[in-house]
Amino acid sequence: MNTSVLREDSTTAGASRPTGGGWGRSAPGSRRRTARLAGRALFYTALIALSAAILVPFAWMLVSSVKRDNEVLTVPIQWIPQEFHWDNFSRIWTRIPLLTYLGNSLFLSVTITALQVLTGSFAAYGFAKARFPGRDALFLAYVSTIAVPWQAYMVPQYIIMERLGLVNTHLSLILLQAFGAFGVFLMRQYYLTIPDEIGEAARLDGLSEYGIWARIVLPLSKPALASLALLTFVNTWNDYMGPFIYLTDNELWTVQIGLRQFVGIYDSEYAMIMTGSVLSVLPILVVFLLGQRYFVQGIATSGMK
Repeated sequence: MNTSVLREDSTTAGASRPTGGGWGRSAPGSRRRTARLAGRALFYTALIALSAAILVPFAWMLVSSVKRDNEVLTVPIQWIPQEFHWDNFSRIWTRIPLLTYLGNSLFLSVTITALQVLTGSFAAYGFAKARFPGRDALFLAYVSTIAVPWQAYMVPQYIIMERLGLVNTHLSLILLQAFGAFGVFLMRQYYLTIPDEIGEAARLDGLSEYGIWARIVLPLSKPALASLALLTFVNTWNDYMGPFIYLTDNELWTVQIGLRQFVGIYDSEYAMIMTGSVLSVLPILVVFLLGQRYFVQGIATSGMK
């Protein structure tokens, strides 16, 4: 009797005890989840550190804009000024014709952006949807000009503009930057994602190539158009060498050239330079915030077919 009871107890205990195989299967899974979470945490930590490193110069510029000149370049950096000089943002408008400079920058940026979007999208349609002999070779030759540095043809361009009498005019910068190979490349890669059947159906309905481009392709390309517009606007707004070479009259200067007035022979007004830089960044920030959704979508989908 006692022997049977002992056997039943040992059988019950053996049935309730987890087997070695069960423990062996759960432990590696738990370790994998832990390793995956640790890797993700490390990845996000690296991203946060990288983002902070990128934002440090902008934070320094913002803090320096409310300092005195002799406090901007102190070592170590004084991140919190002893006294905030908010009047820098009011004095700068009387020190230089900043409103004129901002207006010139806005005029050039908007005009050049509109022309690049128009010409880039139109040329890209021909390279993506039209069929003609030598199309791919011509596109490759055109896009390869991106690799040629601007300094290589800067002097010939200036000579041409001078002989046309366009030096010291905004028209010279507009004509030189109205066409861009990068814009054509970006738009063409996006147009390749649009099925050719849509254009063929439109041709059967009687639409011309111009009609297909304007009424079908362009409305479907809002993300790519927004990406190209944003990149062109920022590049034109921040351009320094172009206005510096072609514009000599103070009334034609852009904001990037106008800030040079605070740079003297022996000393510079660094606080005013930082204040002007903060004001010049605001339009770019507004444009980017308005077009951020389309910009990310356009960059992410360009090149996918």
